[in-house]
Amino acid sequence: MTTTLVEITREWGRIGVIGFGGPPAHIRLLRETVVERRGWVEPEEFEDAIATCNLLPGPSSTQLAIFTAWRVRGALGALVGGFAFILPGLVLIVALAALFLGDPPAWVLGAGAGAGAAVAAVAVAAGWALVPSSYERTPSRPRWILYAVVGTVAAATTGAWVVLVLVGAGLVEVAMRRPWRTNSFQSVLTLPLLAQGALTAAVAAPLAWTAFKVGALSYGGGFVIIPLMQSDAVDRYGWMSDAEFLNAVALGQITPGPVVHTVAVVGFAAAGLLGALGAAAIAFGPSFVMIIAGGRHFEALRSSPLARAFLDGAGPAAIGAILGSAVPLALATSEWWQWVVLAAAGVLLLLLKRGVVLTLLLAAGVGVVVALAGGPLP
Repeated sequence: MTTTLVEITREWGRIGVIGFGGPPAHIRLLRETVVERRGWVEPEEFEDAIATCNLLPGPSSTQLAIFTAWRVRGALGALVGGFAFILPGLVLIVALAALFLGDPPAWVLGAGAGAGAAVAAVAVAAGWALVPSSYERTPSRPRWILYAVVGTVAAATTGAWVVLVLVGAGLVEVAMRRPWRTNSFQSVLTLPLLAQGALTAAVAAPLAWTAFKVGALSYGGGFVIIPLMQSDAVDRYGWMSDAEFLNAVALGQITPGPVVHTVAVVGFAAAGLLGALGAAAIAFGPSFVMIIAGGRHFEALRSSPLARAFLDGAGPAAIGAILGSAVPLALATSEWWQWVVLAAAGVLLLLLKRGVVLTLLLAAGVGVVVALAGGPLP
């Protein structure tokens, strides 16, 4: 029996509404829906899809949502399911951007300052959670450490250039392993070549270029793109202040859906509602293209020695970049009480293992109290 588009809209839309907690929550909800409850996808195929999406640049949990919808109802299902998954969080974060980036009351500024202060701790927790499994399966631990250190330093110091460091680490690992004699070489190069074709058209528009880098050139999860966006939005183009950017990252964490939604806040700061929608469309567009055009080749990509070697280099560098992104995020705080909030957030996340959403809401609450008490705000 053919699955209807109404069913896909309902199921993927439900996940888009309740999908707080980032990729782990999205994967759990998708598996519960398409494997356990509806039986649309076999368990083995679902696990393979997770692994393959991790080989692709861009938001992996969004790509998994698009792939499972593609698997159920083809290209049209992928479009409907992907939009249903993305839109709830996008609508919410754009509405919050209008509140936080306009002329908000003091308590709203305080909430943003409090939540923004905790973001650096969230980045450290996100990166640290990825270390054990990645380090355990690496073929070369000395090279893993080298790639991770280089990624950390790059994210802490170079901002937008971190993407080149990630790609460079992947290429170095490919050269070290030399998996050139496999038949998968040509098929694995399809996506990088596709991205290069879109590069020239995007350079002319700074916002479009920033969004494209977020969606098509980022490996290792949403936090890899934070230093890249911060460099463009704050330092290069001046669309946002440091405090506003911290608010944007915090909003991306407390709303459902992927961290990549943060680019919509950057777009809103740059060009209002049209900028937010345009940046989101460009950031998520490559994921739709990759899945719809390449979904049938997932097994070949996952089994490719070349792709595996590239990820073994880019992956540790991406983890380092996530950890390194905490440096510019922490330096963006300006008030003494924000440093206290940051330290407390680190304790909650790293030692007490509390959730990200809870930690950010508590930090926002502290900021509200400070604002209502007449304390200093950034």
